[in-house]
Amino acid sequence: MESFYLRYRSLMVPLLCAWVGVLILAGASPSTSSPTTRRFEFNIEWKNVTRLCHTKPLITVNGEYPGPTIAVHEGDNVEVKVTNSIAENTTIHWHGIRQLRTGWADGPGYITQCPIRSGKSYVYKFTVTDQRGTLLWHAHLSWQRASVYGAFIIHPRMPYPFSTPIQAEVPIVFGEWWNNDVGAVENESIIYGSGPNVSDAYTINGLPGPLYPCSKKDTFIQTVEPGKTYLLRLINAALNDELFFGVANHTLTVVEIDALYTKPFKTKAIMVGPGQTTNVLLTADQHPDASGTFIMAATPYITTIFPSDNSSSVGFLRYKGRWNKKIALPGNPYDLTAYNLPAMVDTAFATQFLNKLRSLDSVQFPCNVPKEMDKRAVITISLNLQDCPKHQICKGYQGKRFIASMNNQSFVRPSMSILESYYQNLTKGVYTSNFPEKPQHPYNYTGVDPFAGNLNPEFGTKLLVVPYGTRLEFVFQGTSILNVENHPIHVHGHNFFVVGSGFGNFDAKRDPANYNLVDPPERNTVAIPSGGWAAVRFKADNPGVWFVHCHLEVHTSWGLATGFIVENGPHPSQTVLPPPDDLPSC
Repeated sequence: MESFYLRYRSLMVPLLCAWVGVLILAGASPSTSSPTTRRFEFNIEWKNVTRLCHTKPLITVNGEYPGPTIAVHEGDNVEVKVTNSIAENTTIHWHGIRQLRTGWADGPGYITQCPIRSGKSYVYKFTVTDQRGTLLWHAHLSWQRASVYGAFIIHPRMPYPFSTPIQAEVPIVFGEWWNNDVGAVENESIIYGSGPNVSDAYTINGLPGPLYPCSKKDTFIQTVEPGKTYLLRLINAALNDELFFGVANHTLTVVEIDALYTKPFKTKAIMVGPGQTTNVLLTADQHPDASGTFIMAATPYITTIFPSDNSSSVGFLRYKGRWNKKIALPGNPYDLTAYNLPAMVDTAFATQFLNKLRSLDSVQFPCNVPKEMDKRAVITISLNLQDCPKHQICKGYQGKRFIASMNNQSFVRPSMSILESYYQNLTKGVYTSNFPEKPQHPYNYTGVDPFAGNLNPEFGTKLLVVPYGTRLEFVFQGTSILNVENHPIHVHGHNFFVVGSGFGNFDAKRDPANYNLVDPPERNTVAIPSGGWAAVRFKADNPGVWFVHCHLEVHTSWGLATGFIVENGPHPSQTVLPPPDDLPSC
Protein backbone atom coordinates (compact mmCIF):
# COMPACT_ATOMS: atom_id res chain seq x y z
CA MET A 1 0.00 0.00 0.00
CA GLU A 2 1.33 3.41 -0.94
CA SER A 3 0.78 5.09 2.42
CA PHE A 4 3.90 4.76 4.52
CA TYR A 5 1.78 5.49 7.58
CA LEU A 6 -0.54 2.57 6.98
CA ARG A 7 2.46 0.24 6.74
CA TYR A 8 4.03 1.40 10.01
CA ARG A 9 1.38 2.73 12.37
CA SER A 10 1.17 -0.63 14.15
CA LEU A 11 4.91 -1.23 14.37
CA MET A 12 5.60 -2.49 17.89
CA VAL A 13 8.55 -3.82 19.86
CA PRO A 14 9.40 -6.64 19.50
CA LEU A 15 9.34 -5.59 15.86
CA LEU A 16 7.86 -8.18 13.51
CA CYS A 17 9.14 -7.57 10.02
CA ALA A 18 7.56 -10.06 7.66
CA TRP A 19 8.86 -8.37 4.52
CA VAL A 20 10.28 -10.99 2.12
CA GLY A 21 9.57 -13.62 4.71
CA VAL A 22 12.24 -12.57 7.20
CA LEU A 23 11.43 -12.46 10.90
CA ILE A 24 13.33 -9.65 12.63
CA LEU A 25 13.28 -9.26 16.42
CA ALA A 26 14.20 -5.78 17.66
CA GLY A 27 16.55 -5.51 20.60
CA ALA A 28 17.40 -9.21 20.27
CA SER A 29 19.73 -10.96 22.68
CA PRO A 30 23.34 -11.63 21.65
CA SER A 31 23.72 -14.52 19.28
CA THR A 32 26.71 -16.77 18.70
CA SER A 33 25.22 -18.36 15.60
CA SER A 34 26.78 -17.88 12.19
CA PRO A 35 25.85 -14.72 10.27
CA THR A 36 22.46 -14.68 8.59
CA THR A 37 22.08 -13.60 4.98
CA ARG A 38 19.11 -11.28 4.40
CA ARG A 39 17.97 -11.06 0.79
CA PHE A 40 15.82 -8.31 -0.70
CA GLU A 41 14.64 -7.40 -4.18
CA PHE A 42 14.32 -3.85 -5.49
CA ASN A 43 12.60 -3.12 -8.78
CA ILE A 44 13.21 0.41 -10.04
CA GLU A 45 9.98 1.37 -11.76
CA TRP A 46 7.71 4.26 -12.61
CA LYS A 47 4.45 4.77 -10.76
CA ASN A 48 1.84 7.52 -10.99
CA VAL A 49 1.67 9.30 -7.64
CA THR A 50 -0.64 12.16 -6.63
CA ARG A 51 0.25 14.87 -4.12
CA LEU A 52 -0.94 18.50 -3.88
CA CYS A 53 -3.55 17.74 -6.60
CA HIS A 54 -0.75 16.93 -9.05
CA THR A 55 -0.42 13.44 -10.52
CA LYS A 56 2.87 12.54 -12.16
CA PRO A 57 5.01 9.49 -12.89
CA LEU A 58 7.53 9.00 -10.10
CA ILE A 59 10.60 6.75 -10.00
CA THR A 60 10.00 4.28 -7.17
CA VAL A 61 11.27 1.04 -5.70
CA ASN A 62 8.66 -1.72 -5.96
CA GLY A 63 6.04 0.95 -6.65
CA GLU A 64 6.36 2.36 -3.12
CA TYR A 65 6.87 6.00 -2.14
CA PRO A 66 8.87 6.23 0.06
CA GLY A 67 10.57 2.94 -0.71
CA PRO A 68 10.52 -0.21 1.45
CA THR A 69 12.34 -0.36 4.76
CA ILE A 70 15.29 -2.71 4.99
CA ALA A 71 15.50 -4.23 8.47
CA VAL A 72 18.47 -6.41 9.41
CA HIS A 73 20.53 -7.37 12.44
CA GLU A 74 24.02 -6.28 13.37
CA GLY A 75 26.44 -8.76 11.80
CA ASP A 76 24.09 -9.87 9.00
CA ASN A 77 25.17 -10.40 5.43
CA VAL A 78 22.91 -8.40 3.11
CA GLU A 79 22.10 -9.01 -0.54
CA VAL A 80 19.86 -6.63 -2.45
CA LYS A 81 19.08 -7.45 -6.07
CA VAL A 82 18.31 -4.20 -7.88
CA THR A 83 16.58 -4.53 -11.24
CA ASN A 84 16.38 -1.41 -13.37
CA SER A 85 13.03 -1.32 -15.17
CA ILE A 86 13.20 2.32 -16.29
CA ALA A 87 14.80 3.76 -19.42
CA GLU A 88 17.63 5.53 -17.59
CA ASN A 89 20.64 4.48 -15.56
CA THR A 90 20.47 4.12 -11.80
CA THR A 91 22.44 3.12 -8.67
CA ILE A 92 21.59 2.62 -4.99
CA HIS A 93 23.71 3.81 -2.03
CA TRP A 94 23.42 2.34 1.47
CA HIS A 95 24.07 5.57 3.29
CA GLY A 96 26.23 5.12 6.38
CA ILE A 97 27.03 1.43 5.82
CA ARG A 98 30.82 1.31 6.02
CA GLN A 99 31.21 -1.28 3.26
CA LEU A 100 34.37 -2.79 4.75
CA ARG A 101 36.41 -3.96 1.74
CA THR A 102 33.19 -4.02 -0.34
CA GLY A 103 33.32 -0.63 -2.03
CA TRP A 104 31.77 -2.27 -5.10
CA ALA A 105 28.48 -2.17 -3.16
CA ASP A 106 28.70 1.45 -2.02
CA GLY A 107 26.67 2.82 -4.92
CA PRO A 108 27.67 6.33 -6.07
CA GLY A 109 27.61 6.33 -9.86
CA TYR A 110 31.01 6.46 -11.58
CA ILE A 111 32.77 6.50 -8.20
CA THR A 112 32.52 2.87 -7.07
CA GLN A 113 30.48 1.41 -9.90
CA CYS A 114 29.16 2.05 -13.36
CA PRO A 115 25.39 2.59 -13.29
CA ILE A 116 22.86 -0.21 -13.68
CA ARG A 117 21.60 0.11 -17.22
CA SER A 118 17.97 -0.16 -18.26
CA GLY A 119 16.79 -3.76 -18.18
CA LYS A 120 19.81 -4.94 -16.16
CA SER A 121 20.26 -6.10 -12.56
CA TYR A 122 23.00 -5.89 -9.96
CA VAL A 123 23.18 -7.60 -6.56
CA TYR A 124 24.65 -5.40 -3.84
CA LYS A 125 26.42 -7.67 -1.33
CA PHE A 126 27.85 -6.45 1.96
CA THR A 127 28.07 -7.24 5.66
CA VAL A 128 26.77 -5.00 8.43
CA THR A 129 29.85 -5.08 10.67
CA ASP A 130 29.82 -3.49 14.13
CA GLN A 131 26.97 -1.13 13.22
CA ARG A 132 23.54 -0.76 14.76
CA GLY A 133 20.78 1.84 14.57
CA THR A 134 19.05 3.97 11.97
CA LEU A 135 20.46 4.70 8.52
CA LEU A 136 18.92 5.13 5.07
CA TRP A 137 19.33 4.00 1.50
CA HIS A 138 18.80 6.13 -1.60
CA ALA A 139 19.54 6.40 -5.30
CA HIS A 140 22.95 7.92 -6.00
CA LEU A 141 22.78 9.10 -9.59
CA SER A 142 21.50 12.50 -10.73
CA TRP A 143 18.50 13.60 -8.64
CA GLN A 144 16.76 10.23 -8.49
CA ARG A 145 16.92 10.18 -4.70
CA ALA A 146 14.12 12.78 -4.71
CA SER A 147 11.79 9.77 -4.64
CA VAL A 148 14.05 6.69 -4.45
CA TYR A 149 14.83 6.35 -0.75
CA GLY A 150 13.90 4.48 2.39
CA ALA A 151 14.90 3.52 5.91
CA PHE A 152 17.74 1.09 6.68
CA ILE A 153 17.33 -0.25 10.22
CA ILE A 154 19.99 -2.34 11.95
CA HIS A 155 18.74 -4.06 15.09
CA PRO A 156 21.45 -4.47 17.73
CA ARG A 157 22.74 -7.77 19.13
CA MET A 158 22.84 -6.23 22.61
CA PRO A 159 20.04 -4.37 24.44
CA TYR A 160 19.77 -0.63 23.97
CA PRO A 161 22.03 1.36 26.32
CA PHE A 162 19.04 3.09 27.93
CA SER A 163 16.62 1.52 30.38
CA THR A 164 13.35 3.13 29.30
CA PRO A 165 10.90 0.47 28.04
CA ILE A 166 10.01 1.08 24.40
CA GLN A 167 6.39 0.60 23.38
CA ALA A 168 7.07 0.89 19.63
CA GLU A 169 9.66 1.99 17.13
CA VAL A 170 8.44 4.46 14.50
CA PRO A 171 10.43 5.27 11.34
CA ILE A 172 9.80 8.88 10.26
CA VAL A 173 11.38 9.73 6.91
CA PHE A 174 11.43 13.34 5.70
CA GLY A 175 11.44 14.11 1.99
CA GLU A 176 10.59 16.72 -0.63
CA TRP A 177 7.94 16.82 -3.34
CA TRP A 178 8.01 18.67 -6.66
CA ASN A 179 4.84 19.14 -8.68
CA ASN A 180 7.02 19.25 -11.80
CA ASP A 181 9.23 16.45 -13.04
CA VAL A 182 12.39 16.46 -10.91
CA GLY A 183 14.52 15.30 -13.84
CA ALA A 184 13.38 18.30 -15.88
CA VAL A 185 14.16 20.63 -12.95
CA GLU A 186 17.67 19.17 -12.73
CA ASN A 187 18.27 19.26 -16.49
CA GLU A 188 17.25 22.91 -16.81
CA SER A 189 19.65 23.80 -14.00
CA ILE A 190 22.48 21.92 -15.74
CA ILE A 191 21.81 23.37 -19.18
CA TYR A 192 21.58 26.99 -18.07
CA GLY A 193 23.73 26.96 -14.94
CA SER A 194 20.86 28.39 -12.96
CA GLY A 195 19.56 27.69 -9.49
CA PRO A 196 16.93 24.91 -9.71
CA ASN A 197 13.28 25.42 -8.85
CA VAL A 198 12.68 24.67 -5.19
CA SER A 199 10.36 21.90 -4.02
CA ASP A 200 6.65 22.48 -3.58
CA ALA A 201 6.33 20.62 -0.28
CA TYR A 202 8.14 18.70 2.43
CA THR A 203 6.82 15.29 3.34
CA ILE A 204 6.65 13.08 6.43
CA ASN A 205 6.71 9.44 5.32
CA GLY A 206 5.75 10.62 1.84
CA LEU A 207 2.78 12.68 3.06
CA PRO A 208 2.82 16.51 2.92
CA GLY A 209 0.08 17.24 5.46
CA PRO A 210 -2.77 19.75 5.70
CA LEU A 211 -0.78 22.99 5.31
CA TYR A 212 -0.49 22.25 1.58
CA PRO A 213 -3.26 22.35 -1.06
CA CYS A 214 -5.38 19.20 -1.43
CA SER A 215 -3.34 17.44 1.24
CA LYS A 216 -5.58 17.01 4.26
CA LYS A 217 -6.07 13.33 3.41
CA ASP A 218 -2.31 12.91 2.84
CA THR A 219 -1.31 13.42 6.45
CA PHE A 220 0.86 11.19 8.63
CA ILE A 221 -0.81 10.21 11.91
CA GLN A 222 0.91 8.19 14.63
CA THR A 223 -1.26 6.71 17.38
CA VAL A 224 0.30 6.45 20.85
CA GLU A 225 -0.81 5.12 24.21
CA PRO A 226 -0.80 7.57 27.12
CA GLY A 227 2.16 7.08 29.41
CA LYS A 228 4.14 4.95 26.94
CA THR A 229 7.52 5.78 25.42
CA TYR A 230 8.28 5.52 21.71
CA LEU A 231 11.53 5.41 19.76
CA LEU A 232 11.26 7.74 16.77
CA ARG A 233 13.75 6.94 14.00
CA LEU A 234 14.10 10.32 12.28
CA ILE A 235 15.65 10.26 8.79
CA ASN A 236 16.28 13.27 6.57
CA ALA A 237 16.02 12.03 2.99
CA ALA A 238 15.22 15.51 1.64
CA LEU A 239 17.13 16.46 -1.48
CA ASN A 240 18.30 19.96 -0.67
CA ASP A 241 17.33 21.04 2.85
CA GLU A 242 18.35 20.74 6.48
CA LEU A 243 15.28 20.44 8.69
CA PHE A 244 14.06 21.18 12.18
CA PHE A 245 11.61 18.70 13.72
CA GLY A 246 9.50 18.95 16.86
CA VAL A 247 6.27 17.76 18.47
CA ALA A 248 3.95 20.25 20.15
CA ASN A 249 4.11 20.16 23.98
CA HIS A 250 6.51 17.20 24.02
CA THR A 251 10.18 16.87 24.89
CA LEU A 252 12.47 14.69 22.78
CA THR A 253 15.41 12.75 24.23
CA VAL A 254 18.24 12.24 21.74
CA VAL A 255 19.87 8.79 22.08
CA GLU A 256 21.50 8.16 18.69
CA ILE A 257 22.80 9.93 15.58
CA ASP A 258 23.83 8.31 12.29
CA ALA A 259 23.48 4.83 13.86
CA LEU A 260 25.81 5.68 16.78
CA TYR A 261 24.72 6.00 20.40
CA THR A 262 25.00 9.35 22.15
CA LYS A 263 24.88 10.57 25.70
CA PRO A 264 21.14 11.18 26.11
CA PHE A 265 19.90 14.76 26.37
CA LYS A 266 16.51 16.43 26.20
CA THR A 267 15.53 19.01 23.61
CA LYS A 268 12.36 20.63 22.32
CA ALA A 269 13.42 20.09 18.69
CA ILE A 270 16.22 18.65 16.60
CA MET A 271 18.15 19.78 13.53
CA VAL A 272 18.88 17.03 11.01
CA GLY A 273 20.68 17.52 7.71
CA PRO A 274 20.13 15.56 4.50
CA GLY A 275 21.64 12.11 4.94
CA GLN A 276 21.65 12.40 8.73
CA THR A 277 19.53 10.36 11.13
CA THR A 278 18.54 10.95 14.74
CA ASN A 279 16.82 8.55 17.15
CA VAL A 280 14.79 10.17 19.90
CA LEU A 281 12.61 8.93 22.74
CA LEU A 282 9.17 10.50 23.08
CA THR A 283 6.91 9.81 26.05
CA ALA A 284 3.17 10.37 25.60
CA ASP A 285 2.84 12.22 28.91
CA GLN A 286 0.80 15.27 27.92
CA HIS A 287 -2.92 16.07 28.15
CA PRO A 288 -4.41 16.60 24.69
CA ASP A 289 -7.43 18.66 23.80
CA ALA A 290 -10.75 17.16 22.78
CA SER A 291 -9.28 15.92 19.49
CA GLY A 292 -6.68 13.83 21.32
CA THR A 293 -3.87 15.10 19.07
CA PHE A 294 -0.67 17.10 19.02
CA ILE A 295 1.02 18.40 15.90
CA MET A 296 4.44 17.17 14.78
CA ALA A 297 6.18 19.32 12.22
CA ALA A 298 9.24 19.55 9.98
CA THR A 299 10.41 22.90 8.68
CA PRO A 300 13.64 23.97 6.94
CA TYR A 301 16.72 25.40 8.59
CA ILE A 302 17.56 28.15 6.10
CA THR A 303 21.05 29.66 5.81
CA THR A 304 21.07 30.53 2.12
CA ILE A 305 20.22 33.73 0.26
CA PHE A 306 19.09 31.64 -2.71
CA PRO A 307 15.40 30.79 -3.16
CA SER A 308 14.32 27.93 -0.90
CA ASP A 309 11.17 26.10 0.10
CA ASN A 310 10.12 27.88 3.31
CA SER A 311 7.00 25.81 3.94
CA SER A 312 6.35 23.24 6.67
CA SER A 313 5.04 19.68 6.71
CA VAL A 314 2.88 18.62 9.64
CA GLY A 315 1.49 15.35 10.93
CA PHE A 316 -0.31 14.37 14.12
CA LEU A 317 0.46 12.46 17.28
CA ARG A 318 -2.89 10.95 18.27
CA TYR A 319 -3.41 9.70 21.81
CA LYS A 320 -5.34 6.46 21.96
CA GLY A 321 -8.83 6.90 23.36
CA ARG A 322 -12.28 8.27 22.56
CA TRP A 323 -12.28 11.92 21.56
CA ASN A 324 -15.27 14.06 20.61
CA LYS A 325 -13.56 16.56 18.33
CA LYS A 326 -12.13 16.26 14.84
CA ILE A 327 -8.44 16.89 14.29
CA ALA A 328 -7.88 20.56 13.53
CA LEU A 329 -5.00 22.96 13.00
CA PRO A 330 -4.37 25.77 15.49
CA GLY A 331 -5.63 29.28 14.82
CA ASN A 332 -2.29 30.32 13.32
CA PRO A 333 -0.97 27.10 11.74
CA TYR A 334 2.18 28.85 10.53
CA ASP A 335 3.36 29.79 14.03
CA LEU A 336 6.34 27.46 14.41
CA THR A 337 6.62 28.04 18.15
CA ALA A 338 3.31 26.20 18.59
CA TYR A 339 5.08 23.06 17.35
CA ASN A 340 8.18 23.47 19.55
CA LEU A 341 10.14 24.61 16.49
CA PRO A 342 12.70 27.42 16.28
CA ALA A 343 12.55 30.04 13.56
CA MET A 344 13.74 28.86 10.15
CA VAL A 345 16.84 31.06 10.36
CA ASP A 346 17.72 30.22 13.97
CA THR A 347 21.41 29.38 13.62
CA ALA A 348 21.87 29.83 17.38
CA PHE A 349 19.46 26.96 18.08
CA ALA A 350 21.07 24.73 15.45
CA THR A 351 24.51 25.43 16.91
CA GLN A 352 23.41 24.76 20.49
CA PHE A 353 21.76 21.51 19.45
CA LEU A 354 24.83 20.24 17.59
CA ASN A 355 27.12 21.25 20.46
CA LYS A 356 25.15 19.03 22.85
CA LEU A 357 25.90 15.90 20.85
CA ARG A 358 28.44 13.62 22.54
CA SER A 359 29.46 10.01 21.94
CA LEU A 360 28.14 7.62 24.57
CA ASP A 361 31.74 6.56 25.38
CA SER A 362 30.79 3.61 27.58
CA VAL A 363 32.75 0.42 28.24
CA GLN A 364 30.52 -1.39 25.77
CA PHE A 365 30.48 1.43 23.21
CA PRO A 366 33.81 3.30 23.55
CA CYS A 367 34.76 6.47 21.72
CA ASN A 368 37.89 5.56 19.74
CA VAL A 369 38.74 9.03 18.50
CA PRO A 370 42.33 9.34 17.21
CA LYS A 371 44.26 11.41 19.73
CA GLU A 372 46.98 12.15 17.19
CA MET A 373 46.89 12.61 13.44
CA ASP A 374 49.17 11.65 10.56
CA LYS A 375 47.72 13.99 7.95
CA ARG A 376 45.52 17.07 7.96
CA ALA A 377 43.72 18.31 4.85
CA VAL A 378 42.11 21.75 5.00
CA ILE A 379 39.30 21.83 2.43
CA THR A 380 37.42 24.98 1.50
CA ILE A 381 33.71 24.60 0.71
CA SER A 382 32.74 27.19 -1.89
CA LEU A 383 29.96 28.16 -4.21
CA ASN A 384 31.29 29.74 -7.40
CA LEU A 385 30.37 31.50 -10.61
CA GLN A 386 31.73 30.33 -13.94
CA ASP A 387 32.00 32.77 -16.81
CA CYS A 388 29.42 31.78 -19.40
CA PRO A 389 31.08 29.70 -22.16
CA LYS A 390 30.82 31.00 -25.70
CA HIS A 391 27.67 30.15 -27.62
CA GLN A 392 25.79 29.16 -24.46
CA ILE A 393 22.93 30.78 -22.57
CA CYS A 394 23.59 31.10 -18.84
CA LYS A 395 20.90 32.05 -16.33
CA GLY A 396 22.91 32.18 -13.13
CA TYR A 397 23.80 35.38 -11.31
CA GLN A 398 25.08 38.12 -13.66
CA GLY A 399 24.51 35.88 -16.66
CA LYS A 400 27.01 33.26 -15.46
CA ARG A 401 26.80 29.63 -14.33
CA PHE A 402 26.54 28.48 -10.71
CA ILE A 403 29.35 26.07 -9.84
CA ALA A 404 30.71 24.71 -6.55
CA SER A 405 34.11 23.47 -5.47
CA MET A 406 36.38 22.05 -2.77
CA ASN A 407 39.75 23.82 -2.62
CA ASN A 408 38.70 25.49 -5.86
CA GLN A 409 38.41 22.10 -7.59
CA SER A 410 34.98 21.49 -9.11
CA PHE A 411 34.53 17.73 -9.24
CA VAL A 412 33.80 16.05 -12.58
CA ARG A 413 32.60 12.46 -12.60
CA PRO A 414 34.55 10.38 -15.14
CA SER A 415 33.01 8.14 -17.77
CA MET A 416 33.97 4.94 -15.92
CA SER A 417 34.10 3.79 -12.30
CA ILE A 418 37.02 5.25 -10.36
CA LEU A 419 37.20 2.19 -8.09
CA GLU A 420 37.35 -0.14 -11.08
CA SER A 421 40.06 1.92 -12.78
CA TYR A 422 42.05 2.03 -9.53
CA TYR A 423 41.67 -1.71 -8.96
CA GLN A 424 42.81 -2.48 -12.52
CA ASN A 425 45.54 0.20 -12.42
CA LEU A 426 44.05 1.87 -15.48
CA THR A 427 43.91 5.40 -14.13
CA LYS A 428 45.02 7.48 -17.11
CA GLY A 429 42.23 9.77 -18.22
CA VAL A 430 40.01 8.75 -15.29
CA TYR A 431 41.44 10.58 -12.27
CA THR A 432 44.61 12.08 -10.84
CA SER A 433 46.05 11.79 -7.33
CA ASN A 434 46.89 15.44 -6.74
CA PHE A 435 43.93 16.90 -4.89
CA PRO A 436 45.38 19.87 -2.97
CA GLU A 437 45.60 19.19 0.78
CA LYS A 438 45.13 22.88 1.55
CA PRO A 439 43.89 25.97 -0.29
CA GLN A 440 46.41 26.88 -2.97
CA HIS A 441 45.82 30.61 -2.49
CA PRO A 442 44.83 31.36 1.14
CA TYR A 443 42.47 34.28 1.75
CA ASN A 444 39.99 35.52 4.33
CA TYR A 445 37.60 32.64 3.65
CA THR A 446 34.57 33.87 5.59
CA GLY A 447 35.25 37.60 5.24
CA VAL A 448 35.79 37.99 1.52
CA ASP A 449 33.43 40.06 -0.62
CA PRO A 450 30.96 37.45 -1.93
CA PHE A 451 31.25 38.70 -5.51
CA ALA A 452 34.82 40.02 -5.66
CA GLY A 453 37.67 38.59 -7.68
CA ASN A 454 37.79 35.61 -10.01
CA LEU A 455 35.13 33.11 -8.96
CA ASN A 456 35.97 30.51 -11.64
CA PRO A 457 37.14 27.17 -10.20
CA GLU A 458 39.22 24.50 -11.90
CA PHE A 459 37.46 21.40 -13.24
CA GLY A 460 38.71 17.85 -12.88
CA THR A 461 38.74 14.55 -11.02
CA LYS A 462 41.47 14.99 -8.44
CA LEU A 463 41.63 12.62 -5.47
CA LEU A 464 43.61 12.38 -2.23
CA VAL A 465 45.54 9.14 -1.68
CA VAL A 466 46.51 7.89 1.80
CA PRO A 467 48.14 4.69 3.09
CA TYR A 468 46.03 2.16 4.96
CA GLY A 469 45.70 3.08 8.64
CA THR A 470 46.40 6.80 8.22
CA ARG A 471 44.96 8.87 11.06
CA LEU A 472 43.30 11.49 8.94
CA GLU A 473 41.89 14.89 9.78
CA PHE A 474 39.67 16.84 7.42
CA VAL A 475 39.02 20.48 8.24
CA PHE A 476 36.05 21.62 6.16
CA GLN A 477 36.23 25.40 5.88
CA GLY A 478 33.16 27.29 4.73
CA THR A 479 33.54 30.45 2.65
CA SER A 480 31.50 33.57 2.00
CA ILE A 481 31.87 33.38 -1.77
CA LEU A 482 28.37 34.05 -3.10
CA ASN A 483 26.85 33.11 0.24
CA VAL A 484 27.71 31.69 3.66
CA GLU A 485 25.72 28.52 4.08
CA ASN A 486 25.43 25.40 6.20
CA HIS A 487 26.75 22.42 4.21
CA PRO A 488 26.09 18.77 5.22
CA ILE A 489 29.25 16.93 4.13
CA HIS A 490 29.05 13.14 3.81
CA VAL A 491 32.12 10.88 3.84
CA HIS A 492 31.60 7.44 2.32
CA GLY A 493 33.19 4.29 3.70
CA HIS A 494 34.02 5.64 7.16
CA ASN A 495 32.51 7.09 10.30
CA PHE A 496 34.35 10.05 11.75
CA PHE A 497 34.53 12.07 14.96
CA VAL A 498 33.55 15.75 14.91
CA VAL A 499 36.40 16.98 17.13
CA GLY A 500 35.86 20.71 16.66
CA SER A 501 33.86 23.41 14.92
CA GLY A 502 33.42 27.15 15.00
CA PHE A 503 32.55 30.30 13.11
CA GLY A 504 35.00 32.30 11.05
CA ASN A 505 38.30 30.93 9.77
CA PHE A 506 40.02 27.82 11.16
CA ASP A 507 43.27 28.68 12.96
CA ALA A 508 45.68 25.72 12.90
CA LYS A 509 47.71 27.16 15.78
CA ARG A 510 44.80 28.01 18.08
CA ASP A 511 41.75 25.85 17.36
CA PRO A 512 43.14 22.30 17.83
CA ALA A 513 43.84 23.13 21.46
CA ASN A 514 40.06 23.26 21.97
CA TYR A 515 39.29 19.96 20.24
CA ASN A 516 37.12 17.47 22.08
CA LEU A 517 39.26 14.30 22.09
CA VAL A 518 37.29 12.66 24.90
CA ASP A 519 33.72 12.09 23.67
CA PRO A 520 33.17 13.90 20.35
CA PRO A 521 30.10 12.85 18.36
CA GLU A 522 30.72 10.12 15.81
CA ARG A 523 28.77 10.20 12.56
CA ASN A 524 28.97 9.95 8.76
CA THR A 525 27.59 13.36 7.75
CA VAL A 526 28.64 16.63 9.38
CA ALA A 527 26.97 20.03 9.21
CA ILE A 528 29.57 22.68 8.41
CA PRO A 529 28.45 25.83 10.29
CA SER A 530 27.25 28.69 8.15
CA GLY A 531 30.29 30.94 7.79
CA GLY A 532 32.47 28.56 9.80
CA TRP A 533 34.39 25.29 9.87
CA ALA A 534 34.29 21.77 11.25
CA ALA A 535 37.17 19.36 11.90
CA VAL A 536 36.67 15.58 11.73
CA ARG A 537 39.09 12.76 12.52
CA PHE A 538 39.07 9.09 11.62
CA LYS A 539 41.35 6.18 10.90
CA ALA A 540 41.43 5.43 7.18
CA ASP A 541 41.19 1.65 7.64
CA ASN A 542 38.81 0.76 4.80
CA PRO A 543 40.68 0.16 1.53
CA GLY A 544 39.06 1.48 -1.63
CA VAL A 545 37.77 4.66 -3.25
CA TRP A 546 35.45 6.85 -1.18
CA PHE A 547 33.31 9.80 -2.21
CA VAL A 548 33.21 13.02 -0.14
CA HIS A 549 30.43 15.44 -1.06
CA CYS A 550 27.83 17.93 0.04
CA HIS A 551 24.52 16.18 0.65
CA LEU A 552 22.60 19.13 -0.75
CA GLU A 553 22.11 17.48 -4.14
CA VAL A 554 22.15 20.77 -6.02
CA HIS A 555 25.65 21.49 -4.69
CA THR A 556 26.93 18.03 -5.62
CA SER A 557 25.55 18.63 -9.12
CA TRP A 558 27.59 21.83 -9.23
CA GLY A 559 30.79 19.97 -8.27
CA LEU A 560 30.96 20.33 -4.47
CA ALA A 561 32.72 16.99 -4.04
CA THR A 562 35.99 15.13 -4.04
CA GLY A 563 37.16 11.66 -3.09
CA PHE A 564 40.01 9.80 -1.47
CA ILE A 565 41.71 6.47 -1.95
CA VAL A 566 42.75 4.29 0.98
CA GLU A 567 45.51 2.02 -0.28
CA ASN A 568 45.59 -1.67 0.54
CA GLY A 569 47.22 -2.64 3.82
CA PRO A 570 49.96 -5.26 4.20
CA HIS A 571 47.64 -8.12 5.19
CA PRO A 572 45.05 -9.88 3.00
CA SER A 573 42.26 -8.75 5.35
CA GLN A 574 43.26 -5.14 4.62
CA THR A 575 42.74 -5.26 0.86
CA VAL A 576 39.82 -4.51 -1.44
CA LEU A 577 37.90 -7.65 -2.31
CA PRO A 578 37.74 -8.59 -6.02
CA PRO A 579 34.84 -7.11 -7.98
CA PRO A 580 31.67 -9.23 -8.24
CA ASP A 581 30.93 -11.00 -11.52
CA ASP A 582 27.76 -8.98 -12.13
CA LEU A 583 29.38 -5.56 -11.61
CA PRO A 584 27.79 -3.22 -14.19
CA SER A 585 29.95 -2.00 -17.05
CA CYS A 586 30.03 1.52 -18.44
